[in-house]
Amino acid sequence: MKIKVLFVCLGNICRSPLAEGLFRHWVQEKGLSSYFEIDSCGTAAYHIGEHPDARSVANAARNGLHYDHLGRQFEPQDFMHFDYILPMDDSNYEDIMALSPVSPKAKVLKMRHFDKEAPDEDVPDPYHGGEKGFQEVFDMLKRSTAALLEYICKTQGLGK
Repeated sequence: MKIKVLFVCLGNICRSPLAEGLFRHWVQEKGLSSYFEIDSCGTAAYHIGEHPDARSVANAARNGLHYDHLGRQFEPQDFMHFDYILPMDDSNYEDIMALSPVSPKAKVLKMRHFDKEAPDEDVPDPYHGGEKGFQEVFDMLKRSTAALLEYICKTQGLGK
């Protein structure tokens, strides 16, 4: 049985596909790909079917990460399909929790819950900013996704 992880932001073109790509990288690096299903989505329908923001992809490539994704919107059934749902900020958290069933299967935790430098703060949306914002988000998500994988491996008994 696979551990299913979903990353969520507003449009699914900057933060959540980057988090998906980084988490997938850590999973592959540890040889755990067969244990995971990894996806990302947005709370809004702005970018369904679109590739990630070119600035985010270029920044990731400068940092040695190559990823792709086609945007999709969060759906209430995601609560029952995924084990972990990681919204990027309070707004995304509130939007998805408004759709939550009474007893969701998924554990919902803000992405930076796993960032030792600023636990539970938001991952800011770099969309309207410059290169510095994309790099800051990359660094936050790099730390957070690595710590998330450590947490899941520990709680699920993987990678011993």
